[in-house]
Amino acid sequence: MTDKKPNTRRTPSTPHRASQGNRDFRKRTRRDAPAPAAPHGKPSDGNANAQAAILLREGREKSLLRRHPWVFSGAVERIDGAPLSGDTLAVRDTSGKFIAWAAYNAGSQITARVWSWCEDDVIDGDFFRLRIATAIAGRTGLKLDKDSSGMRLIHAESDGLPGLIVDQYGDVLVMQIGSAGAERWRETIADILQQLCNPACIYERSDSDSRALEGLELRNGVLRGSLPEAVEVIEHGLRFGVDVAAGQKTGFYLDQRDNRALTETLAEGKDVLNCFCYTGGFSLYALRGSAKSVLSMDASGDALHIAEQNLSRNNLDASRAEWQEADVFVALRKLRDQGRSFDMIILDPPKFAPTAAYAEKAARGYKDINLLGFKLLRPGGLLFTYSCSGGISEELFQKIIAGAALDAGVDAQIVHHLHASADHPVLLSFPEGAYLKGLVLRVAG
Repeated sequence: MTDKKPNTRRTPSTPHRASQGNRDFRKRTRRDAPAPAAPHGKPSDGNANAQAAILLREGREKSLLRRHPWVFSGAVERIDGAPLSGDTLAVRDTSGKFIAWAAYNAGSQITARVWSWCEDDVIDGDFFRLRIATAIAGRTGLKLDKDSSGMRLIHAESDGLPGLIVDQYGDVLVMQIGSAGAERWRETIADILQQLCNPACIYERSDSDSRALEGLELRNGVLRGSLPEAVEVIEHGLRFGVDVAAGQKTGFYLDQRDNRALTETLAEGKDVLNCFCYTGGFSLYALRGSAKSVLSMDASGDALHIAEQNLSRNNLDASRAEWQEADVFVALRKLRDQGRSFDMIILDPPKFAPTAAYAEKAARGYKDINLLGFKLLRPGGLLFTYSCSGGISEELFQKIIAGAALDAGVDAQIVHHLHASADHPVLLSFPEGAYLKGLVLRVAG
């Protein structure tokens, strides 16, 4: 879940969540005399006349040998040559042995992101065509389009394409670029997507806050084709309007598809509270699942307006649905003070911790809302609670929720561990790709 760019024509939603060709550095020359070592944590400038390459500090190649695709600045001894951000460089150990081809970024804490571990690979248009086609074929093989017209086609590092996200909403593709390497190949990637998928529109949503960490300007607009007046996704028979131009993330939370379906199966006869509801995904599933009532909250009036439109386009019973524009933290306290209670509560908050550096502060926010959630649950009730924060591990998240239950004075059982849907695969060597984690907890009766 990514924060969205401020938009002057819309009420901000609750934050959830011309390219040049690449240089070919395959023809390498031997380095001249080694440059002086830099202070720890900061790579030195190497020999500017040598073939461009990233030279690692002694012993710092271990994570790369385990196929983790990031090279942090503290692992770099020096940079030979005079590369520009976005260039593809060879990453080498202290002996000069090749490890990987990676996209370089001089201004990021992640100095390089790996494209390939094979020295014979050429990082060119054909390379990207194969990677993109493989990613799409992987989704097709899982038959993920059987129940949905929306799907994540490319999931960045997990598909071997660091910094590149591509989501499909019917015949519209939304592309999000978050790294200097992907930025360098932006036009090539767009051409390949157009050829392979033949969409009516490719819309770019490279407007997340993470772009600033990469030294990239924000960008939002049509890349290919023309954007239809209305974009819709059909998921398990439910229809949702998608605001690809100004909505959160790329317009919709595709990663929660399976978790929404689970909500429907457990909602029958229940009074449901859906917090941070955005455009009503969980709410509509609960209503179709014969929930007795559904109260949905979000800080964005625009999101709630789309949610009500979604309710209408699916011909669901509006008398069982209530929409409330509110700061969820404040609203939960008001509900507690009013003595309200619910059989099912859904907490799908914004990204509190984009990195581990924010984990301590984020933990307080997660504990606060889950403590309130436990207090509002009736005996035997279900709490669906999520974190999309990359800086919060699954283990830490469970500890936070356990602390919230203890402070609320309730005994709770985990009945489901939840993650992103299958179109958001997680590379075994890149656990950071498992950003979404969730728990379904049942409070003792």
